[in-house]
Amino acid sequence: KSRKGQDAIGKLMQVAHRREVAFAPEAFPDFAACWAIPKDPAESAGCALYLHGGGYVCGDLTYAKGVGGALAAETGLQVLCPAYRLAPEHPFPAALEDAGVCYRRLLERGFDPARIVLAGESAGGGLIYSLCLWLKEQNLPLPGGLIALSPWTDLTCTGESYAKNRERDPSMTIEELRFYAESYTDNPQNPYVSPLFGALSGLPESLLLVGGDEIMRSDTEMLYEKLLAAGCKARLIVGDGLWHAYVLYGLKERRGDLEAM
Repeated sequence: KSRKGQDAIGKLMQVAHRREVAFAPEAFPDFAACWAIPKDPAESAGCALYLHGGGYVCGDLTYAKGVGGALAAETGLQVLCPAYRLAPEHPFPAALEDAGVCYRRLLERGFDPARIVLAGESAGGGLIYSLCLWLKEQNLPLPGGLIALSPWTDLTCTGESYAKNRERDPSMTIEELRFYAESYTDNPQNPYVSPLFGALSGLPESLLLVGGDEIMRSDTEMLYEKLLAAGCKARLIVGDGLWHAYVLYGLKERRGDLEAM
């Protein structure tokens, strides 16, 4: 049921930007992917790698294209949109492995790492940080910047907002998140699963956006604090009274958040 609902959102977002973006397939052995290519490209020679949300259990290529296409339309950058393998059929570390394969492909294509942006929402927002921890361990060059929309960074679900915003959040429940977490991993404290528990020093500059009323608000705020404590540059935007990954809904009154991205 969750998968069908999320894929329907992706179809709607594709329609919204169909005149602004074209799509081209990109072949990988274990998962589907495509490029979202803006018809009015920016002068930048950079690109973005977009990792979709869905609790590591939801989100097909249609959804990835929907959000990745919106990102391409807004930024003028070409965006690589993978439909990484999902749990419970493919639990951790499948999603992280697929993200790593995608990043290596960008390097093989000759993109300057400093001009690569990693972007993701929800589980994908946490995954971009897990990917950076893995890149550090592999001694691979880090990207130039990170954009995380309501990132899920703590799969133990222990932040204070899980209780504080329980009755305010219209989009998510802790029971749902725990089900997703258990489907993905049996060790939610692993930093490659919950990057909040990882060594964050040396990570690229981050832009973090989160809804003020969502139960996962603490995941973003604690990540922000740990990034600053580790000496990283980071900016936090809280959408007061708003819900999970609100940026994806194109609210006119929050247009400035898209411009920040």
